[in-house]
Amino acid sequence: MASVDEQHTASPFPELHGRGIRLRLWDADSDADVAIWLRGFTDPEFRRWNTPIRPVDDLATARRSLRAKTLGSVEGTAASYCVADAATGTPLGHIGVNAINPVLSNARVGYWVLPEARGRGVATRALAVASGWALGELGLHRLELDHAVGHEASCRIAERCGYRYEGTLRGAMFEAGRHDAFRDMHLHGRLGTDPEPQLP
Repeated sequence: MASVDEQHTASPFPELHGRGIRLRLWDADSDADVAIWLRGFTDPEFRRWNTPIRPVDDLATARRSLRAKTLGSVEGTAASYCVADAATGTPLGHIGVNAINPVLSNARVGYWVLPEARGRGVATRALAVASGWALGELGLHRLELDHAVGHEASCRIAERCGYRYEGTLRGAMFEAGRHDAFRDMHLHGRLGTDPEPQLP
């Protein structure tokens, strides 16, 4: 298996900067990054709206989950970033440009923010930076973003960043904490040809 330095060197994705944040690739060999990943996935608010396919509930499962994410970055199938404060480097959350399909020129975007960083526009700023890069430098045509119905904060963030509401997908994601029941989700989409959103 490649070392962390080799993984970062081999990744086709750059570090991103803008709007007071830094998006850096996650490091699955870093104990600090694994601990942050675990905190994000075990946060009650995250679990209210998201149910991972494979449980992430201790450091071992968090490392396996994060290693799978970093492998996607090396393979070019997903760009997984730790969102950090540009001035201090303090981790604030995660944003990923996932399921990158170079044939259809599209991808899916997902994010979460640590509890102490909420209410500061972190998700909006990270989504704006990542979207601009994916539709610009990466050259994708379409980005999709989905969230559980009822997650109004995610709805507002998506629309603020130019992701139009496109409909409700019935029974498209797991219920909170369950793998045997499903709930609806909202689908938002943004095209490279859409007008640039006007953000502060």
